[in-house]
Amino acid sequence: MRNMMKQFRDDENGAAMVEYSILIGIIAAASIVAVIAIGGWVGSQFTGLCTKLNGKGLNAAGTGTGTC
Repeated sequence: MRNMMKQFRDDENGAAMVEYSILIGIIAAASIVAVIAIGGWVGSQFTGLCTKLNGKGLNAAGTGTGTC
């Protein structure tokens, strides 16, 4: 019984699993934040480009009267 209690006390598999779970959660959260930030930046770049073109982009026929 004493040996089993010592083995249970010294077993660190559960603690390692919790640590890895926390690490995976942090990595997932950082990835989501990065994707959202990059998506916002790309969207603002397209909006700025559209504003600079001011409706002078090409349409499907290539006549230069396209809209954003």
